[in-house]
Amino acid sequence: MLGGFAVGKTSLAGRFINNHFSDVYRTTLGVKIDKKNVRIGLRELTLIVWDVQGDDHEQRLVPAYLRGMAGYLLVVDPTRPHTIKTALELRDYATGLVGPKPFVLVMNKADLRDAWSTDSDLLDRLTATAVDVIETSAKTGMGVDDGFEALAKSLVSPMAGQPS
Repeated sequence: MLGGFAVGKTSLAGRFINNHFSDVYRTTLGVKIDKKNVRIGLRELTLIVWDVQGDDHEQRLVPAYLRGMAGYLLVVDPTRPHTIKTALELRDYATGLVGPKPFVLVMNKADLRDAWSTDSDLLDRLTATAVDVIETSAKTGMGVDDGFEALAKSLVSPMAGQPS
C-alpha cells in the first residue's frame, strides 16, 4: 500500500485484515506487514499487505520496501487534493524502481465525499494506468474488500479459477 501521509493506509489495512477501525491516528514508521487469504474464483491467494509509511516532503519511501512487490494499492485522500499529486509521484517512483506493476487507485474517505476536491488532470493521469479505481471508507468499511480483491484479480492469470 502506497500513498501520502495520513491518507488512511493503516486504517484500510486494519479494516481489511481485522475488520477494525480506530479513530485514533497513529503514524506508521517504516512498514507494518500483515497477510490475509482471499479467494478469486476457485483459487486462493495469500496477500502480503505492506502498510508502508506515508510519503511526503519530510519522509521518503524506502526503495527496499518495493522490491519484490507484485502490485499495490495506491491510496489518496480526496479531502486533501495534494495527496493525488503525491500518489502520481509515488506511482512514477515505484515504476522507476521495479517496473510497471498493476495497481488499484483507492479513493479513501468516501464517508467524507461532500468534502472531496480533486485535480481532474492529475486524477485522470492516475486512473489511465490503474487496473481499477475504488472508492472506500475505512471508517464504514465501504469498498475496502473490493479494493484488495480488485488487486488480487489483477495478479492472477486469465485462467484463474480453472483446474490446472
